[in-house]
Amino acid sequence: MYRIFCAALLGLICAAPLAAQDKTFTLSAPDALVESGLLKYILPRFSLKTQVRIELVETGGDAAFGEDGFVAFRGLEDVWHFAPGDDPDAQRFADWLQSDVGRNTIDGFEVEGVALFSTKVEAEEVVVEVIYDGDAMRGEAASLAFCGRCHVVNDTNRMNSIGSTPSFAVLRTLRDWEDRFLTFYILNPHPAFTQIADVTDPFDPARPSPIQAVEMTLDDLDNIMAFVQGIAPADLGNPVQSMRP
Repeated sequence: MYRIFCAALLGLICAAPLAAQDKTFTLSAPDALVESGLLKYILPRFSLKTQVRIELVETGGDAAFGEDGFVAFRGLEDVWHFAPGDDPDAQRFADWLQSDVGRNTIDGFEVEGVALFSTKVEAEEVVVEVIYDGDAMRGEAASLAFCGRCHVVNDTNRMNSIGSTPSFAVLRTLRDWEDRFLTFYILNPHPAFTQIADVTDPFDPARPSPIQAVEMTLDDLDNIMAFVQGIAPADLGNPVQSMRP
């Protein structure tokens, strides 16, 4: 038993220096990034600081530059990500890339006096245009029937609306016009007289609608949205300032 214990202890003692001396990992990157010269510039600087050796491989590296992982930098008309994998040395390289020293090193790489890469990567705002595919003609008819007693919907009811309420064309100038139309039934004064089938709660019998109730369906609302999205915003000169946050 004593001999077995000593042998195991000796194995651990011998293995520890080997593990400590590993300090290497393989890195794969697209040809465009390799050919740019950036990696030849930054890898030796990282290795000099940490004594970690990085071996470039075509595919299957412990870590990789590409489309996966965190955003590391931009350049060559692309945004480059880095996936460190599970290797501790590769994870150390990932920390270096995100450090001030690593970022400054990348930003300092130039070819003929021109910086090709930058760590200042701003998230791009993606604007998704929503297209309402209801029936616009039915939406116009529903707008006149349900909303026309208060709002100017089009020229046909221009003289029959309430002057203090904004027209549909004026509402279309607001940045949040879609939210206003989609949720109009919860915005005052509409809840007092509006019922959307399968959406709003019935009126309290003790507090019925003070005026003739507007009763519509979600299909009606879809059609109204299809109609409203085609209305040209009113030309009011300066943009309308909304009071809503």
